[in-house]
Amino acid sequence: MKMNASTTAAPVQADNQHSTITPEFIRLPKPGTLCRWTGLSRSKLNELILPSPLNSFKPPVRSLSLRNRGQIKAVRLIVLDSLLGYLRGLLEQQSIVGGDESPSCG
Repeated sequence: MKMNASTTAAPVQADNQHSTITPEFIRLPKPGTLCRWTGLSRSKLNELILPSPLNSFKPPVRSLSLRNRGQIKAVRLIVLDSLLGYLRGLLEQQSIVGGDESPSCG
């Protein structure tokens, strides 16, 4: 088999440091652990995705429940863009309200 200059026999390896794929949906973290994308606890995420008196029964973060017919338990998936957008909105609100009160360096 003849190989031209652009062909290589070396295997292709993924660069794990730079090839992080951001998922569209994430699962709730296991009890006692934090979300790897936000650092939030399972209970805090539940406050953001489930209707409750804390959020006037209008969750600010979108999620969905996957359950087959006849199943008792479901898998709750959080829309990651919705969660990150909500957090960014809080950041913007706090920076507007706080103004230039951030501590200076030096």
